[in-house]
Amino acid sequence: MLAAPMTTVISGFALGAGLIIAIGAQNAFVLRQGIRREQVLAVVAVCVVCDWTLITAGALGFGSIIAHFPVVTAVAAWGGAAFLGVHGVLALRSALRPGSLDAADAPERAALTTSAAIGATLAISLLNPHVYLDTVVLIGSIAAQYELAQRSWFALGAGLASLVWFSALGFGARLLAPLFQRPMAWRVLDVIVAGVMWWIAATLVVGQLR
Repeated sequence: MLAAPMTTVISGFALGAGLIIAIGAQNAFVLRQGIRREQVLAVVAVCVVCDWTLITAGALGFGSIIAHFPVVTAVAAWGGAAFLGVHGVLALRSALRPGSLDAADAPERAALTTSAAIGATLAISLLNPHVYLDTVVLIGSIAAQYELAQRSWFALGAGLASLVWFSALGFGARLLAPLFQRPMAWRVLDVIVAGVMWWIAATLVVGQLR
């Protein structure tokens, strides 16, 4: 009986990782704070808590609502597959023209207090409209394809991806920074992200065709 929950956790982890790992303001901020060894625990904790809250709301709240409407569930599945397909294409396109993530590009500033770091992280995490599309809508739509008992496992997997990524990015910043300043590193990541997105999109399509 452990196989199904573990498979669901892995699927959630794969989706969560694919959505989180991308060049953006939040990752750049976490990386920069990690390099400076400044309020890293607070920054990482806020990022993870924000993700967990939105992922839970999507997987257990939004997912439960749309699961009661088969037509909406089907539309969500096909829409999710289409979105993931496009996301994969964009990731592959980014791999062909990779950028770099250089925390040093950000303007210099005085050391942040704990409260200031928390406020800045909340703003960077929650003022981006794409975070709601990724966590509440997309993860909620895909979670709705699972039985109610399995949705918590899916949310757990996605949440673990957030915990692993932000912890590695923040606390391992001094080791990761040189790597992610190389365009090739992001090229490899983008190719992996594209593969993950297309794999999950394919599973959604197959599930609807059965």
